[in-house]
Amino acid sequence: MSPAEEERSLPLPERWPRASKFALSACAAAVAELVTFPLDLTKTRLQIQGEAAVRRDGAVAGQAVPYRGMLRTAAGIAQEEGVRKLWQGATPAVYRHIVYTGVRMVTYEHLRDSVLGRAEGESFPLWKAVVGGMSAGAIGQFFASPTDLVKVQMQMEGKRKLEGKPLRFRGVHHAFLKILSEGGVRGLWAGWVPNVQRAALVNMGDLTTYDSVKHFLLLNTTLVDNSVTHSVSSACSGLVAAVLGTPADVVKTRIMNQPRDKQGKGLLYKSSMDCLIQTVQGEGFMSLYKGFIPTWMRMAPWSLVFWLTYEQIRRMCGVSSF
Repeated sequence: MSPAEEERSLPLPERWPRASKFALSACAAAVAELVTFPLDLTKTRLQIQGEAAVRRDGAVAGQAVPYRGMLRTAAGIAQEEGVRKLWQGATPAVYRHIVYTGVRMVTYEHLRDSVLGRAEGESFPLWKAVVGGMSAGAIGQFFASPTDLVKVQMQMEGKRKLEGKPLRFRGVHHAFLKILSEGGVRGLWAGWVPNVQRAALVNMGDLTTYDSVKHFLLLNTTLVDNSVTHSVSSACSGLVAAVLGTPADVVKTRIMNQPRDKQGKGLLYKSSMDCLIQTVQGEGFMSLYKGFIPTWMRMAPWSLVFWLTYEQIRRMCGVSSF
């Protein structure tokens, strides 16, 4: 058998390992995203609620805040906008995770195994896991930033309709085209800096924690590489990711949702730091943790569904455990 024939006879994951891992992680992320998306919508509405810069700008002067807590927010969306609206913006969210999760997972494994040099069966220094997780998250989010922008803006369409404002978009593709026509290519990356900052922090919590906890358990306890180990590791990663990522998520959401001029420049905030300062000064430090409960309640099941699905898909396809 010639080398070319021998290569063609290999299983797909061995012929194209990175492409296969990208596809597998994207499938697992799509499942997790659809299952937990209503919590993401609730979180986004809570983070916009009571925005000090909007009140000062006078855009919604005299209006009462329609929602207060997580449960009332979710119930209000279902009652006033319809249950289907709990999945408003789910399509760009799935698009985002196909790009974001595919890139970050492949990047992290490449950095961990090839660049940072993790040896099989040995402990991996925490600082290397942190560097790999933050770098992979930042790179993945940069590529996925346009889809995240569309997702955030579409999630607010139901609220605009209730407030008597005209809807901005007819659908996902119209949203992409409108943002592109109004702000150019740069407009698609509006808010990418806080987006990347948040992704770096979240992945320091998610990828770093999952990988570190999983291999710590395998090396130092009687647990084996199965669903129990994956579940414990994912629970830890979801909590740490929520604690680290919520402040940056609040800033990211507000910058992405703010009105813009014809040049695509934000009218409320000059930068992510300006948004951070205005938020703390106008609403207090704890405003940075608006939406923390739904964020955590979403990240925990998202992390659980994703990691369990991803590990099982890898095993079924003959790819080694993460």
